[in-house]
Amino acid sequence: MSIMLEKARKYEIEAMKQIEEGQKPSFHVCAPIGWINDPNGFSVYKGEYHLFYQYHPYSTAWGPMHWGHSKSKDFIKWEQLPCAMAPDREYDGQGCFSGSAVEHEGTHVLMYTGVLDKVQEDGTKRLAQTQCIAIGDGENYKKLNNNPIITSTSLPKGSSKEDFRDPKIWKEGEVFYVILGSRREGTGGQVLLFKSQDAQKWEYVSIVEESENQYGNMWECPDFFSLGGKQLLLISPMAMLAKGLEFHNGNNSIYFIGEYDRDNYKLNREHVALIDYGLDFYAPQTLETADGRRIMIAWMQSWDNYITPPDFKWSGLMTVPRELHLKEGVLYQNPVQEIEDYYQNEVRYNTITICDSQELSGVQGRQFDLLVEIEEGEYEEFSIRFAADADNEYYSELQYNAKINTITFDRTYSGIRKDILHKRAMHVKGQKGKVKIRVLMDKYSVEIFVNDGEQAMSSLIYTPIEANQIYFSSIGGAICNIIKYDVVVQ
Repeated sequence: MSIMLEKARKYEIEAMKQIEEGQKPSFHVCAPIGWINDPNGFSVYKGEYHLFYQYHPYSTAWGPMHWGHSKSKDFIKWEQLPCAMAPDREYDGQGCFSGSAVEHEGTHVLMYTGVLDKVQEDGTKRLAQTQCIAIGDGENYKKLNNNPIITSTSLPKGSSKEDFRDPKIWKEGEVFYVILGSRREGTGGQVLLFKSQDAQKWEYVSIVEESENQYGNMWECPDFFSLGGKQLLLISPMAMLAKGLEFHNGNNSIYFIGEYDRDNYKLNREHVALIDYGLDFYAPQTLETADGRRIMIAWMQSWDNYITPPDFKWSGLMTVPRELHLKEGVLYQNPVQEIEDYYQNEVRYNTITICDSQELSGVQGRQFDLLVEIEEGEYEEFSIRFAADADNEYYSELQYNAKINTITFDRTYSGIRKDILHKRAMHVKGQKGKVKIRVLMDKYSVEIFVNDGEQAMSSLIYTPIEANQIYFSSIGGAICNIIKYDVVVQ
């Protein structure tokens, strides 16, 4: 173990003791201490689910990237493991950037981007992103002596030698494949494919898909898999321009659906859409479970709207893992079914009419799973306020406009003392006022799933935890079925 990794492990053990008891969410992975961003190495190893993440233990701001590490048996209850990697080699001395993992012959193989970014003795700057391998046993990992195993010399003509990162590795039969996010001069983001027989010697294969100046200038964190008879490519493009309510400015996470031409290693795209319409969602990564489910997790925070409270000693958390399905060319996502094992205190209201603003007995809290199904009614707008207090000083609000079929999330009054983005909206399919809205909350995270997972919105709020009331209101009467469960993880 390197001195740098040993230092990080010792630091996180002592520093975590300083975090206020009960402050952290209970069923979402969050920073053990310091800062986390992109999920990495989301994989199955020896029957357990492992999740790594970009990690800077020494402050709540982005810094030299380590890999943090957690594992779970059910995606809901997570065990914190020691820091897995530190930037302790020449080729990754300025960061062990994002990557992925695969189980192979009893070992856990991590593939990641090493970053070298130094001013040399002659004053010139040396900048390189390369792909590297570390192999371990689920807790301790050793970097290969022959790292890096893919360098910029393997890139196709026109590809940036400085933006070349975030490998997603998988195995088909006896062959390893990896896709990488990249940037191409003049056309923007692209995804590159490489293959290998041993995960150490790699050859370039193709450009699987590219932006063609439509979707951002650099593509990060790609993922590539089959689902429902189609091929899906997930990417996180940088520097996008807004387009209606479908895409927003800055960093987005989008999916391509199409047919995979395996002879030419190309994706023939058929549909493109945003994965999540909330304020805080980026860099999703997936795994396949033993029973064939495709599960996705993402970083729930925004690069441009940093709202971690200044007194917190940790910053950054992940979405709840979500099960993916493809229905009629649309990606559906819902919390993993395992969350139901942690339900307590069921409360139901059937065919209740909501008018004006009202509370419902037993419907409150900050760690809950709430389903509201609006069946009918002559209403114009329906809203739910949560993380609210009795004086309405604090609340966040979800509004459904039945006339124009939009859902808007608004955290203006959540207690944020910064002039940042507070609202985001999305179009939903018009169903003559009928809509299903599911709200999953874990203290500071709000994940909204509409119409059985057809669309999702993920956002953070850091409202004081004592604000736990929920209010329903309607302009005109709305007839609803409401089910609420506390989610209790101990």
